[in-house]
Amino acid sequence: NAFPTTQSEVQTTWSSLYAGVYNANDFLERISSKINTYSDTDRQLATLYIAEARALRAMFYFELVRRYGNIALMTNTEMSKQDPRTFVQVKPEKVYEFIEDDLLYASRILPYAQDDQYRIDNSYRFSRGAALGLLSKVYATWAGYPVYDESKWEEAAKTARTLIESGKHALLSDYEQLWKNTCNGVWDEEESLIEVSFYAPTVTGVSANDPCGRIGKWNGVQASGIRSVRNAGNWRVIPTFLRDWKDRESDNRWKYSFADYKYGKNTETGEDGVKLVINTSGNIEDAIKDDATDALKKAYIDNVCPRKWDTEEYVNSANYLIDANLSNINWYILRYADVLLLYAEALNEWKQGPTDEAYKAINMVRRRGFGLPVETDNSASDLSGLSYDEFQKAVRNERAYELAFEGHRRQDLVRWGIYYDSIRKTAQDLVDWYSAGDEFYVCVDYTKKNKNELLPIPQQEMDLCTQFNQNPGW
Repeated sequence: NAFPTTQSEVQTTWSSLYAGVYNANDFLERISSKINTYSDTDRQLATLYIAEARALRAMFYFELVRRYGNIALMTNTEMSKQDPRTFVQVKPEKVYEFIEDDLLYASRILPYAQDDQYRIDNSYRFSRGAALGLLSKVYATWAGYPVYDESKWEEAAKTARTLIESGKHALLSDYEQLWKNTCNGVWDEEESLIEVSFYAPTVTGVSANDPCGRIGKWNGVQASGIRSVRNAGNWRVIPTFLRDWKDRESDNRWKYSFADYKYGKNTETGEDGVKLVINTSGNIEDAIKDDATDALKKAYIDNVCPRKWDTEEYVNSANYLIDANLSNINWYILRYADVLLLYAEALNEWKQGPTDEAYKAINMVRRRGFGLPVETDNSASDLSGLSYDEFQKAVRNERAYELAFEGHRRQDLVRWGIYYDSIRKTAQDLVDWYSAGDEFYVCVDYTKKNKNELLPIPQQEMDLCTQFNQNPGW
């Protein structure tokens, strides 16, 4: 949160999302002008592509509105020729209405992935399940900050229910299989609703030519000397999050979410790329105890990384891209488990208390996490007898456990209206646990309430679009 309005990533993200919007608009206009000349078969296929383009446009606008707040709504390519001084921002509600219209259309037209007999290959393509799942998330966000239209909880619940009751998607039985799949470019339509494919057989060094990503390299396990390259492992896992993880003794997701090890050279044998313990004087369970030594705490606060994209454990040789920064590992944008948790959350908010369906949805996710059959009641994993407030807290925790490090938490905290308070609490937890904890969570020093919930409108846009208003605090 230390970045200014001129930060290049803030501008690039804005520009890239609007480029996606423009491309979708351009495609829709071109294909609509020709569709009446097509054969019946081609017209049917073109209609699917129109629905897919509208779903993509909705996804781009969803990212824009929930990250930047008040934005310009570009509904056609002709608008891009306007003088920038004529552009105005619209209220988030209007953007959400536009997104809703696109996704409702897509959810009517597109087939479920398993029923798709029209496209030659439906891998990494929008389906009805993807459109419904994304719309559920849109409604849940619409119900929160900054619009707080609580009537959308009902819409979120009903939309998620349509997807769930279709029986067209399900949880994989093995949580670890998710990471084996995404690390090797395996598309599994059962749980993966929206997933970005990153694949390039070689690296040219020209970003426009390399459709690969950085997954596992920057947010994976620290490594040096592996297959002649390294993983930076820039992301760190906060030890107090691991300490406070409810039921961690039984929840397999705990061990799959973080790596209390790294890869490097074995000083005794001289072998490179071997798995090494972070500290020989204690493991992660020893380190997260309140009475652990400061030296042990420091070792783990410095070195624990996300494990889900462990390049050495999960990536096979056929998918391994030999480069220090780039990988062929895919990225989940939306999983079926996410929708189940949104359904449970929406029901609790709509009904002001958990229903049987809400318990079933959250408990299915928990059972899979515990390595249990998802359709069978089990007292070892199942939640029951909770009040509205207790269930709300439980589902918020469950989203942290199930979706850890997958890019959802910040936006969840923002839509719940507790982003700033959560940052402060995390900082205090670290200070209470470790005497120098404040040195490792500098985010708190740059986070301001009613400011950092949104990114700033990029300064370049503010300079060009003179009718724009900057977001609060910036």
